[in-house]
Amino acid sequence: MKYISTRGKTEPVGFKDAVMMGLAEDGGLLLPEKIPALTKDELKAMSKMTYPELAFAVLSKFADDIPANDLKELINKSYASFDTPEVAPVIKKGELFVQELFHGPTFAFKDVALQLLGNLFEYILKERGEKLNIIGATSGDTGSAAIYGVRGKDNINIFILHPEGRVSRVQKMQMTSVTDKNVFNVAINGTFDDCQDIVKAIFADVEFKKQNKLGAVNSINWARVLAQVVYYFYGYFRAQEQGAEKIRFVVPTGNFGNIFAGYFAMRMGLNIDKLILATNANNILSRFINDGDYSTKEVVITHSPSMDIQIASNFERYLYFLYGENPAKVVEKMAELKTTGKITFTDKEIKDTQKLFGTFSASNILTETVIQYFYNTFKYILDPHTACGVGAALEFHDADYICLSTAHPAKFPEVAEKAAGVKPAVPSGISQLEDLPKKCILMDNDIDKVKKYLADNI
Repeated sequence: MKYISTRGKTEPVGFKDAVMMGLAEDGGLLLPEKIPALTKDELKAMSKMTYPELAFAVLSKFADDIPANDLKELINKSYASFDTPEVAPVIKKGELFVQELFHGPTFAFKDVALQLLGNLFEYILKERGEKLNIIGATSGDTGSAAIYGVRGKDNINIFILHPEGRVSRVQKMQMTSVTDKNVFNVAINGTFDDCQDIVKAIFADVEFKKQNKLGAVNSINWARVLAQVVYYFYGYFRAQEQGAEKIRFVVPTGNFGNIFAGYFAMRMGLNIDKLILATNANNILSRFINDGDYSTKEVVITHSPSMDIQIASNFERYLYFLYGENPAKVVEKMAELKTTGKITFTDKEIKDTQKLFGTFSASNILTETVIQYFYNTFKYILDPHTACGVGAALEFHDADYICLSTAHPAKFPEVAEKAAGVKPAVPSGISQLEDLPKKCILMDNDIDKVKKYLADNI
């Protein structure tokens, strides 16, 4: 299968090239040129599969330039690092379903994609005899998951930018305690959006990107989104087995990548009734769905820092489909965002979006209330991001809701303890971080300084 750019000027490439490029040369995001439509028989067969089998069934539709046996081996290797063979188990709590996506090595949903992406990188680089320097921005979980996905791997360096003072203590320790020689942590004096802007600007410098063999691990990399598509199928089938019928997913998201994976699963034929986008006070995506208000504001610090984002980098992929797969329209709208700080939409475009998506925005107080209620009712502690989504399901009561649980509560112990009144159990993978040596450099919000640091350390 070939991959095309949302902005239409990059020549189509194969899956392996899409993985290595991350961002298209014209600055757009890569997408498959067609969406495979699954038959009823295929869906029925998939409903009985284990998670690795299901991952192969989905990924093989898109990664046809990797031999089947090699792809299966990459998948099995990626999910062997999880603490349950289910990878993404679904448990029922009252009338709700919670899909736990935090069973990987860094206890966050990003592991589902980044364990696979790290192995894909290593496989492709070995095949081509090449080296890669990964650069990424993180609001907390992507950085540690990406680092754990490639630490110690041959022919790969990784540079992760995070906003100083704006990630949780556990998130920072997970990143900075990895002292492998191929890992570089950079704390930026700014917000996550500043970090993301630096990464995008560096990738937009095509000559610098080629000269330094740069690759992406942020959700701009299509393989990231593709890996996440799998757990929507798995969650849907496991909830069905437990009696769910009219199924909706509630998705905590700031970058639109997690929920775009659900949108893609719908387009492939999974009968999801609706996708509910959950945000915190940084609610640009909620405002867009409710009334077409996609305008940037100042980032607010909340209990759920991984969603403290204003510019959703994967939103461009959805715009491509909203505008009828018209790259020229995408280019126009992204230019509008850059010059005015907002994108305008017609009434029809808003209504078309609302047919697929609902939304819910949770304040810090509501987040705490949901964590407290859920613990008192079920003796189950939610992390603050998941609580934003569970808040939506508790509010709506009009379907069978699968709430994506995006992180282990021990990653945000202060919020969990304040709200629930008890400390979440701490996995050994987190408790041992305290005594490990740390490695990190603090840097100004300056593109040129970051580029120099990259060039000096590659």
